[in-house]
Amino acid sequence: MALVGYGFVPCLQPTSDFGRIYAIYGGFFIVLSFVWARQFNGYMPDIGDLIGAGIALFGVLVIMLWPR
Repeated sequence: MALVGYGFVPCLQPTSDFGRIYAIYGGFFIVLSFVWARQFNGYMPDIGDLIGAGIALFGVLVIMLWPR
């Protein structure tokens, strides 16, 4: 139930750009999850993890910098 609230409640924000902001947050969350796992758990990301994180960051850049 908490996970549903975590995903749904923020979508009720009154700004028209909130979906874009939430997507950017998600991209950074992916990358920082790997950083956290490496730093504190000793997890070594494999090439698929790094490529996926790179794709996520590229998506963040497209969302942030695309001319509107």
